[in-house]
Amino acid sequence: MPAIVDASAETALARTRRARRIVRILGELHPDARIALNFSNPLELLVATVLSAQCTDKKVNEVTPAVFAKYPTAASYAGADREELERQLRPTGFFRAKANSLMGLGAALVDRFDGEVPHRLDELVTLPGVGRKTANVVLGHAFDTPGITVDTHVGRLSRRFGLTTNDDPVKVEADLVALIERRNWTIASDRMIFHGRRVCHARRPACGACGVAKLCPSFGEGPTSAADAARLIRGDAEAAR
Repeated sequence: MPAIVDASAETALARTRRARRIVRILGELHPDARIALNFSNPLELLVATVLSAQCTDKKVNEVTPAVFAKYPTAASYAGADREELERQLRPTGFFRAKANSLMGLGAALVDRFDGEVPHRLDELVTLPGVGRKTANVVLGHAFDTPGITVDTHVGRLSRRFGLTTNDDPVKVEADLVALIERRNWTIASDRMIFHGRRVCHARRPACGACGVAKLCPSFGEGPTSAADAARLIRGDAEAAR
């Protein structure tokens, strides 16, 4: 059984070293960690990320091929027929609000950015339906600009790992930015999301089968027996639901 890490007693330097070791080990555990949304350009990723709110990535990927084909430009979203757009978005849930966001998004891109997706955080967050989480997804994966995406998995794991005590995603992001090397911000988020979906679940984390257990002060929140924990591990298909 791993020794319990006392995050409250460690120095800032020790926490930084531990955070970076966690990111490295997660890379070994999840070498295939990547964004789960399918896209071929920044606009498609922006749209897919907006649609992923309160919806699984799997469902978004089922819906977006037809959406991307019908609306290939910002102008096409701005000029979309609302009822038709809502009908296409219905499977993703909250389809009326999402249609509003995409139509407003298209109009804002056309009016203020010549129809192109901006590549700066301060500009992205001015767009309808786009917050820091969505902006960092787009920056990191469409523009190769490092950014930490604090979704429910990253927030949960950051607290369990003792890397933050905050619940506010903006504060969690700031805490992680201070600990993780900038060049690893995007991939660190992807790895934590993978680990959260497959191993470190919200209700019953698979502690006994976790590759970073020795670095985790929350070890023991879930089953510590390797056999019991192994039954909680989710594969790709289960994690995508």
